[in-house]
Parts: sequence; structure tokens; C-alpha cells
Amino acid sequence: MINKFTRSLKKNMNLWSILSVVVVVLVLMPTLDIVLNIFTKPNDNWYHIKEFLLKEYTINSLKIAIFTGIFTLIIGVVLAWIISMYDFPLRKFFSWALILPMAIPAYIGAYTYAGMLSYTGVIQKTLRSAFDLQLNQKYFNIMSMNGVIFIFTLFLFPYIYIITKAFLENQSSALIENARILGHKPSSIFFKVIIPVSRGAIVGGLSLVILEVFSDYGVVNYYGVSTFTTAIFKTWFGMGDINTAVRLAAILMIFVVALMVGENKLRGRKRFAFTTSKIRTLKREKLTGLKAAMAFLSCFIVFAIAFIIPVAQLIQWAFMSYDRVLNHNFVELLKNTVMVASITTSIIIFFAIIVANFCRINKSKVSKAFAKIVTLGYSIPGAIIAIAVIVFFISIDRALGGVYNLMGINSKTLVLSSSVIILIFAYVIRFLAVGFNNVESGFQKVGTSYFEASRMLGMNVTKTFFKVDVKMIKGAILSGAILTFVDVVKELPLTMTLKPFNFETLATQTYKFASDERLQEAAIPALIIIGLSIISIYIFHKISEKRG
Repeated sequence: MINKFTRSLKKNMNLWSILSVVVVVLVLMPTLDIVLNIFTKPNDNWYHIKEFLLKEYTINSLKIAIFTGIFTLIIGVVLAWIISMYDFPLRKFFSWALILPMAIPAYIGAYTYAGMLSYTGVIQKTLRSAFDLQLNQKYFNIMSMNGVIFIFTLFLFPYIYIITKAFLENQSSALIENARILGHKPSSIFFKVIIPVSRGAIVGGLSLVILEVFSDYGVVNYYGVSTFTTAIFKTWFGMGDINTAVRLAAILMIFVVALMVGENKLRGRKRFAFTTSKIRTLKREKLTGLKAAMAFLSCFIVFAIAFIIPVAQLIQWAFMSYDRVLNHNFVELLKNTVMVASITTSIIIFFAIIVANFCRINKSKVSKAFAKIVTLGYSIPGAIIAIAVIVFFISIDRALGGVYNLMGINSKTLVLSSSVIILIFAYVIRFLAVGFNNVESGFQKVGTSYFEASRMLGMNVTKTFFKVDVKMIKGAILSGAILTFVDVVKELPLTMTLKPFNFETLATQTYKFASDERLQEAAIPALIIIGLSIISIYIFHKISEKRG
């Protein structure tokens, strides 16, 4: 197998293949490093965690993932069904607006709802002053596992909604019409036709939701729920025990691998394809009266709870705190955020173009393997990537001890491991899939006919890329860059773990303010993150429409 892989690589050897190998090696090395560290001898901390705490971490992590998966599945699929199948007041608006809760990072939503529901929050104050009610605090305590599930459900359901809606809107109307002719009611059509046909899309969205749950640190830590992610951070920072943190990360990785295997099993071998070229897409049924009102309210209530209410609260807090937040330190904060996001985005798009172009030119098992490897990072929780990268960079620092001595630096100093380079490197591994998927889809859209024509006219691969290909995939490159930039801006676990001393970003500053119970001060950096996300979603939506 290895010999075949090597022969295939040699056969297609050129500048693009060499650079692709470099990218793949950079992505793989930290993960391989963490695998090797698992086999080191465990210490007393590990035995203590294994005996007393591991069960709690496992149960909590799985419980949150399962219930979040169920609730996001229900909300996402039902809303996608309503938007795709029916026409009612403001349907076009909700079709776009129901994506917007994704613009609010879950940890920001967690801080906002905790503040609103607290004793001094707007909800309890209004109930006490307007209705003179004596309130039982236990009914407003969101800082629990139930609260974690509630927050994840609100801000992660768009993953399922987007994918399912896109799938349903491209289905043939014959499916629904035939079911209606056979006497099936709407509810029966939903469960017996739509769910089976959409299974692949639904499972794909669900897997993304669960991966986001496994990756989260901000929500579970702020709400005081112990999961594998919080355990990794506490073991690492609280005890300074990277050995045990590696073992916890390895167990979490097992869950991720099991999820990926389970996703393939759930998708099954069933494939649904059109049997004729004459396709009539779904024609929406016009709703009136009570049915129209119910469809409108279903969309509006979810949109209000998941977007309007938290954003309105953040805006109110921003007006109350802007004079304390907007200063020279905030300018430094913005500069740091834009700098690391811009550098990371540039590197990711560069790497994505290299590998995607190589995969397009060389239709081989090697190219397929490379495509899977570069997208692996998005499936791995940030805590695991952080552990892998820090272990990898510490080993590099140790190897360069002699070089540091020649430069007048103490050989025991962690030079690379304490710089912004390690943070950018981790971002690249984590979000390379975002840039790659967009660039690859751009290449797939334009095909290879222009590339082949250019090659026949005597241009080499590199000249063809710069003079032909890059002009045709500008939209895909821009889409990938926008989404990557915003993902980096929003990222919390990696930034919290790997940022240099006294280096803060919008995400970490929001987290610090909230952790110090300074929720009003957290509003402005949170709103900037949300604003950037909304702009990116809108631009991506418009670019996708033009490309479509």
C-alpha cells in the first residue's frame, strides 16, 4: 500500500505536489506527536482522574451531545420543512434570517442569557417591577447542564437547518405529488418521504453540531459543567500536567472518531437520485389563515429567542459601557484580532489553493488522501488541536536548544511555544478545511476544460493557474477567505490556550469580561464578533447566489 502511494506520488511529481506534501505533513505531524505521547507512563493525576472523575466527564459530555443533537435536529429539520414546503408572510425573510443565530458564538449567547435571567437581569427586574411577583430563583437558574443544552440548541440548530433546507429545495416535486396522490397527509409525507430522502443531509448537519459541542469550552466552563474540554484545560493550566491532558484529549478523540464512523453508518448505502432529466423543483403550498399564522410564529419565535433578544440585550449593555471599553487598549485588541485572523486566512487560502489544485490535476488515491487529511482539523475539537500543537512545538524548542544558545537565548526558554506563531499554526490546522472546501468547490464548478485547453496551447500548470484558473475561482477564494477570517475571530478554546502572555483578542476579552461578571463590558467586543459574522454570512450568501 505504501509503495503504491509512493509510486503514485512520484508519477505526479511537480511543484504543486511537493508543496501539497509539505502542507499535509505540517497538518499531520502534531496529531502523530500526540499519539506517540499517549504511550508514555501515566502519573498520579491520571490515576486519580481515571478513578474518580472520568465517568463524570464521559456522562456529561455524552448527555450534552445527545440532547443537543435531538433538539437541534427537531428545530432545524422542522424549520427547513416549513420554509421549503410552504409560502406564508415573511417566508423569504425567515429563509435568510434563520441562519443568523449561527453568527452568535455559543459562548456569547451563554453570557447574554445568564445576564438576562440573573436576579438583577432585565427579565426578573421586569417581572418584579411590572407585576410585583415574588420569584423563585431556581426557575431562572440557567447555569446548569440544562442551560448548556438550551444554549447549544439555540445557536447550533442553523447547521442542520441550512443543510436540510438546501437539500429539500433541490428535490423533485414529483416526490410530494405522488405521496399526495396516494392519500398521505402532510405529517405522513414528512416522516415517510422527506426524512428518509434527506437522511444524508440531516446526519451531516447533526455531526457538525455534535463536533461543535465537543469543541466548546466557553459555555460549559462558564456554566460550571465538567466535560472533557474543561478537564483538559484544568489539568493543563491548573495542574501544569500536559501528560494527563494528552490522555484526556486522546479519549475525546475516540469519541470524535466514533462519531465520524457512526455518521457513515447512519448515512447508509442508500442514495437517492433523479431518474429523469425533467426535474420540477418543489412548488410551495400557499398557506392562509391559522396555518399561515402558525408557520409565521414557528419561525418568528425561534428567530426572536435565538437572535433578536440576545442581540438587543448586548446593544443595551454596549450603550451602558462604551465609555469604559472604547479606549487605547481596545484599539490594541482590534489590532491583535485582525492581525492573527488576516495572517491565518492568507496562509490557509494559500495552502488550500495548493492542495485543491493538486487534487484537481491528479485524479489519484494520493490526491483523495490529501483532500481528507487537510479537512481533518475541522473534525477535531480545539482542545485536542491545542494539546497536539503545544506538545509538537515544545519538542521543536527542545530540539533547537543549541541554536538558541548560539543566539544568546537560554536553551530552556520556550521561544516558539510562547509566541504568536504557535497560535497561527493551530488556527491553520483547525480551519484549513473551511478554505479548502470553498476553493475545491470553485475548481469543481469551472471544471477542467479551460485548464486542458491552456495546457494544449503550451502553458505549464503554474502559468495556467495564474492566467486562467485563479480568475475563474475568485468568488470561491473570496468566500473561503471571508468564512475563514470570521471563524478565526470567533475561536475561543485555541486562543485561550495558545495565546502569548498579554496578547488578547476580541474572543478572549469577551470571555475575560464575562468571567469577571462584567457582562456590560463584554457587550462591545461580542457585538463586533457578531457583526463580522453577519456580514460574512450575507456576503457568502450573495456570492453563492451568483455562483449558483
